[in-house]
Amino acid sequence: MSAMSVLFVGGSGIISTECVRRSLEVGHEVTVLNRGRSLLRQVPAGAEVLVGDIRDPSGASAALAGRDFDVVCQFVAFTPDQVAADAERFGGRVRQYVFVSSASAYQKPVGRVPIVESTPLRNPFWQYSRDKIACEDLLVGRYREDGFPVTIVRPSHTYDATSVPLTGGWTTVERMRRGLPVVVHGDGTSRWHLTHSVDFAHGFVGLLGHPQAIGEAFHITGEEALTWDHIYRELAAAAGNPEPELVHVASDAIASVVPEWGPGLVGDKAHTILFDNAKIRAVVPDFVARIPFSAGAREIVAWHDADPDRQATDPRSEEATEAILRRFG
Repeated sequence: MSAMSVLFVGGSGIISTECVRRSLEVGHEVTVLNRGRSLLRQVPAGAEVLVGDIRDPSGASAALAGRDFDVVCQFVAFTPDQVAADAERFGGRVRQYVFVSSASAYQKPVGRVPIVESTPLRNPFWQYSRDKIACEDLLVGRYREDGFPVTIVRPSHTYDATSVPLTGGWTTVERMRRGLPVVVHGDGTSRWHLTHSVDFAHGFVGLLGHPQAIGEAFHITGEEALTWDHIYRELAAAAGNPEPELVHVASDAIASVVPEWGPGLVGDKAHTILFDNAKIRAVVPDFVARIPFSAGAREIVAWHDADPDRQATDPRSEEATEAILRRFG
């Protein structure tokens, strides 16, 4: 892979931080544009940091004045107007524009598995997913009309040490540690892919500057398809409780008590999801998801246990869990 100048818009999130790190490792000249507000993650050493908000046209123009890049990686665009502004800003100025979409955009309810990149995009349950689909539609239209060099990447559920991939977050882990019951959606047997951000970054950076990636969409996921019961138990075991009390409640029922949890459950996590990673492996042959969730769970718990401030629980999550248990437990 030849060295390139790469701009990351974002660059300090769960996914993007490791992508910046991997880009530096392979020798790219990396610039990060963000607002400089992240408290959890620092931009990896070696990257140039520009402080600015891509959604503020004048501020973004000032931060990027006179700068050109081979590749732009957009991690913080969520609506069509935001990617339309990028298409105008970077059109004719970059060799590749990588839009980070979401695997939640794939057809729900799931029509067939495994999911491949040509699986229809439709999610009537979650506005976030519908907005990502609209972004993709706009960018694909620009590619077809004037050759705008877009690559679409759809992460599934990607995590790092700071992020707990459970409804309720760290509060749920603490409840299991204390021996309290926790709520698992459905019957706990639906399957789900979790991807460590380090593994995701390996596949993502392999797409940068790759001519076969232009005009294409890729998902990048781990290979493990774990049941939700398994996922909860791995985190509980890492926290010192190998036999947590898991209470199974239908996703619709959970949403009836805690509406804000509904879209992510009914529109995504409630479904068994199996991905076929053949397309990313065909373009990035050395992509392998090496970090099993058993190791990731221990990493998550160790990170939280390293600092008492990280172990704070959310009273709203506690109250929501208790309300669900009172009604359905």
